[in-house]
Amino acid sequence: MPAAASRPDPIPHLNWDVFCHVVDNLGDIGVCWRFCADLAARGQTVRLWIDEPGDLGWMVPGALEGHVDNVQVLHWTEPLAPGLLAGLPLSDVWIETFGCHPPPEALEHRAAAIAAGGREPVWVNLEYMSAESYVERSHRLPSLVSFGPMRGVGKWFFYPGFTPATGGLLRENDLTARQSAFDSNAWLASRGLPHTDRPRASLFCYEPAALPAVLHQAGDAACDWLITAGRAGDAVAAAQAQGLDTGLAALHRLPRLTQRDYDHLLWSCDLNFVRGEDSLMRALWAGKPFVWHIYPQHDNAHHAKLNAFLDWLQAPASLREMHHAWNGMASPATVWPGWEAVRDWTACVQAARARLRAQPPLGDQLIGFVLEKR
Repeated sequence: MPAAASRPDPIPHLNWDVFCHVVDNLGDIGVCWRFCADLAARGQTVRLWIDEPGDLGWMVPGALEGHVDNVQVLHWTEPLAPGLLAGLPLSDVWIETFGCHPPPEALEHRAAAIAAGGREPVWVNLEYMSAESYVERSHRLPSLVSFGPMRGVGKWFFYPGFTPATGGLLRENDLTARQSAFDSNAWLASRGLPHTDRPRASLFCYEPAALPAVLHQAGDAACDWLITAGRAGDAVAAAQAQGLDTGLAALHRLPRLTQRDYDHLLWSCDLNFVRGEDSLMRALWAGKPFVWHIYPQHDNAHHAKLNAFLDWLQAPASLREMHHAWNGMASPATVWPGWEAVRDWTACVQAARARLRAQPPLGDQLIGFVLEKR
């Protein structure tokens, strides 16, 4: 009789506090929600502390009422509501996202609990993702808190990234199955959007100087552009007010999309213009050609970050040139490369996705790391 197949041990249940300080552009909220929902799907109990939770109302309907993905959302006010912490069980893990610091009341409350014999949390600073070399060097490094009520307590740096020597990227366990079962025709119809043989592009960006030129030059061929609400839509409207001629390109304005529907948008298009961190991850998982509008920094530090990513992506010359033009790093006379070139980018993007799929996702890696440090 053959031996019974061994079953993987269940993941131990832990309580997590995730702190999110919203800077701008909704990227902090987007990444933090997906992160928390992914932990909860892996059997963890998660509280998301967020200082500006309002946008979750449309991004993830029901999240503020605690009806979605088993994540409890708590409003991070200054100061915290009196008695709030006393009514909550102590967590096993603290996650400060993108270098934000937990509220002072939380620090004092936990320091008092430790002084009374309680256990220190596994305290992790979840950083921004990057393909730059410092990420592999800095990933999993320790740091002692040097001031305040938690002085002397250790925390750890955890870096998402694109190589096996980093913390990986957020990826839900059911993502591939959902994507395989997705019907783009039905989704487009449900949104009142045309389903034609024309190529489609989604536009989610800041205000790139190259935008008018791209839309004008792309209009040499019949195509559809699906314009997201917010800054991208405003940028297109500003270009139209200046006399933009889109030729054969048809522009379709979208309402605000939930996170799930944003994934559907990416899966439905032949080219995706994305911005920031969360949408870049989703574009990679979509496996469609994309152009990334990286968050601009005043000292142009984002140029090195973008080039490091393009190197990891093994981007062909035309894709690299398009990224440089879109991000204001070059001003060629012809910005738009044409749909034939766009189709040629598919192999590069799908090869990159395959490399990422071969690596453990961020959720699994972080849970393993926390269990190692407890």
